[in-house]
Amino acid sequence: MKRRGFLTGAAAGAVAASSTFSPNVFASNRRFRLDMVTSWPAALTNLYGTAEYFAKRVGELTDGDVRVNTYPGGAQVGPLEVYDAVSSGAFECCHTAPYYFIGQSPAHGFYTALPFGLTLHEQDAWMIHGGGQELWDELNARDNLIAFPGGNTGAQTGGWFNKEINSVSDLRGLRMRFPGHGGRVMAKAGVNIQQLPGGEVFTAMERGALDAAEWVGPDDDMTLGMHRVAKYLYMPSWAETSAMLGFYFNQDTWNEFPDDIKAMIKAASYEANAWMAARYHVRNPAALETLVNDHGIEVRDFPTEVLEAFRQGTEEVHEEDMRDSMYRTIYEEWDAFRTRIRSWTQRTTHQYENFIYRNG
Repeated sequence: MKRRGFLTGAAAGAVAASSTFSPNVFASNRRFRLDMVTSWPAALTNLYGTAEYFAKRVGELTDGDVRVNTYPGGAQVGPLEVYDAVSSGAFECCHTAPYYFIGQSPAHGFYTALPFGLTLHEQDAWMIHGGGQELWDELNARDNLIAFPGGNTGAQTGGWFNKEINSVSDLRGLRMRFPGHGGRVMAKAGVNIQQLPGGEVFTAMERGALDAAEWVGPDDDMTLGMHRVAKYLYMPSWAETSAMLGFYFNQDTWNEFPDDIKAMIKAASYEANAWMAARYHVRNPAALETLVNDHGIEVRDFPTEVLEAFRQGTEEVHEEDMRDSMYRTIYEEWDAFRTRIRSWTQRTTHQYENFIYRNG
């Protein structure tokens, strides 16, 4: 492993001076310096801000024994290269969206979002008590990584378009930025999908290289300036009913932490996970109101015909991905969990919300 300044000061000297590794010596010199690369522009204070929040909390919880330096996407490595950079040991950790890496295995999609998948609370339940974390550990171990939930956007929006979408035929031929399995479903509806980091989406739309783009939701999208390059914002997000991010660590780095440090880092990750979700819930309603009232954005709903086409495309994507053994293993457990939890949600939250919104 390439350990870029991982041990510093007295700890480095103690280990270098010892002919054999001593856990007691290591634990008594608890000064860790970690470089965290991310997939986010610094301007996106919900996304990059969560990495910064995590770094701050790790420092506080460990009384400064662990210092995490965060870097925006592109500052050290490209936004979509962070997974490989940490897997190889070039960096100790990263903050990113797991579904950016479905090219390595489609199973990574379970750990951000699958179309028609889990809501925020369902995703958290699966990760903490439903077996999701254990399956994620198995998936990541193949690349010398370990990861923990690193934020959730909650429900996203369906995307920005420069034309109305009244039928499936209106999608055909559109050039659209859309990541993950949702992009693959869109492709089955005739959309030409392009994968771009967040910092490049506005420019591509402005120059006419894209006709449409899916990013996150009102607050982040307004920061990117999407309201200046598109007229219609479509709802709902059938592809990302929630979107979980991850804090990834190189496994060799992780193994060198004392147990109490590991516990504090995991605690900080779950705290950051909740921090991001709460922040989006507060900021998105106000941002949507601004987009509509101040910028004249038209919010539209996807027609039922279009949503049904997306659901059919989703089933086709699932069938294709069953060829991947890890995807098949996780899908069987994930789908069983989804069925169980929806039987409860339908009788509780869903009925309550139907009443509330039906009656104003």
